[in-house]
Amino acid sequence: MKLDQYSTAGIKHGTDIAELLKLTDLIIWDEAPMQHRHAFECVDRSLLDIMSAVDPERARKPFGGITVVFGGDFRQILSVIPKAPRAVIVGAALNKSKLWEFCHVYLLTRNMRLHGGNTKEENARIKAFSEWQLRVGDGKVDPITIRDHVSEVLFKLPDEFVVHSDEQPVQNLINIVYQDFTANMSSREYLSSRAILTPTNAVVDDINKAILDKTPGETFTYLSLDSMDDKGTEENEFDESFPVEYLNSLNMPCIPKHEIKLKIGTPVMLMRNLNQINALCNGTRMIITGCKKNSLECEIMCGSHIGKKHLIPRIEMVPTETPWPSDFKRTQVPLQICFAMTINKSQGQSLDNVVIYLPRSVFCHGQLYVTISRVTSSSGLHIFIIGDEG
Repeated sequence: MKLDQYSTAGIKHGTDIAELLKLTDLIIWDEAPMQHRHAFECVDRSLLDIMSAVDPERARKPFGGITVVFGGDFRQILSVIPKAPRAVIVGAALNKSKLWEFCHVYLLTRNMRLHGGNTKEENARIKAFSEWQLRVGDGKVDPITIRDHVSEVLFKLPDEFVVHSDEQPVQNLINIVYQDFTANMSSREYLSSRAILTPTNAVVDDINKAILDKTPGETFTYLSLDSMDDKGTEENEFDESFPVEYLNSLNMPCIPKHEIKLKIGTPVMLMRNLNQINALCNGTRMIITGCKKNSLECEIMCGSHIGKKHLIPRIEMVPTETPWPSDFKRTQVPLQICFAMTINKSQGQSLDNVVIYLPRSVFCHGQLYVTISRVTSSSGLHIFIIGDEG
């Protein structure tokens, strides 16, 4: 559902979820800076309506008097708004909402991803790495060049993190992050602790295909069923305007591709919330353990539900924003291969070994900071540069 300044959650009085909210004292909302401010205001309006049945005075308090803890880092990626200029993206942030005046800000000072070392040298290295991450996030690194009227800044990356390559760049970065791949490809710990990060889906697809081709085993292909809701009067004209071959060729970041090729043992990421109680959420990483005709057996490989297996069926997905007046529908398994992933999808992940592949500059606020802050130690960070001018 596309949110605006008038949206509500549509929770009716007397329903189970309304009664649960009446008993709620605390709501924890993680990765809040990634959300559009309309989402917070939508929840606020809904809670005001529900909590007014408990006490009319609570209809005058933010979120109906329920304490809400927002977690997140404004240095990281903000709400994604397609083709929006900087002013629109900043205007959609939480701190531009009318609710911000009721928020109390608490700053965390310890980097929980970077664990303490055993020696003074290790602790000093961790401290220096953490401070460098914050300087990048705050935009306080020493620039090489500053161009007038251009917001982009070029700066030098520390040599200890940079890897250069001119020939076969994709193969070289695979060799760095997936060392001894054939011997370890069946290890859940091995696959869950490393990834290749890059800004765009096109590069991610090329890398994932190259690694999948190296993986032994039978390839299983899953094709989607695509359709367009007909809101016209002439069926023949509508079908001619949107032939099946054209619909199959459409690739959107928010839905899986028409053709998905997988092998048993392939790491995948869930693209939809299926069952939050069982950790089947958007962004959950799993390993394929079985390929059936219309579903996939997957094992969760990280988090508190690690090791649990679930069947992932084909589901119907409708993108929230399309250039057409009719709804585009795709029925497909909501998964994507995640040997490599986009920087946006990596937000919230913790990894021991990361290769950042930047064939072109990052294009959005916070992307570089997110990539360098995914690792649990400075020795696990590798930034891949093609050529000396990269």
